[in-house]
Amino acid sequence: MPGEYRFEDLIVGDHYDTGHIVVTEAHITGFAGLSGDFFDLHVDDEFARAQGFPARVAHGLLGLAMADGLKNRSAVRIVVIASLGWNWRFKGPILAGDRIGVHVAVNAKRLNSKADRGILTLGFTVRNQRDEIVQEGETTLIAPLQLPVGAGA
Repeated sequence: MPGEYRFEDLIVGDHYDTGHIVVTEAHITGFAGLSGDFFDLHVDDEFARAQGFPARVAHGLLGLAMADGLKNRSAVRIVVIASLGWNWRFKGPILAGDRIGVHVAVNAKRLNSKADRGILTLGFTVRNQRDEIVQEGETTLIAPLQLPVGAGA
């Protein structure tokens, strides 16, 4: 259900689907400029076709960034403090014109050594408009704990 969820509200296995975004040529070109990654696969259609792709391929890290952005703008909001890292796999190409969406699942949760924080592991499955998995992985996040009234901070 849409809403804001805290560490205490979540159980392993909870999941939701984000909205979608269409990856455009402008996204790919802009990411190349931002990242400095002008590798031919991302900027040259002929090179990409010679490698067996139908056209140039979006940067894998662009797909990851867009997946995280879809999570962050979803109607389901998980309250977190910061990311501890990512474990990510590129399963298939994302091309300009592809419409991607993300399935997000709570894969693990545990208390942290700090009494006011927990650790969440969220799993991501990124699919295109043909329901093909193009990327997948996990992110580990620090989440605040809701302290009992009078517990102090």
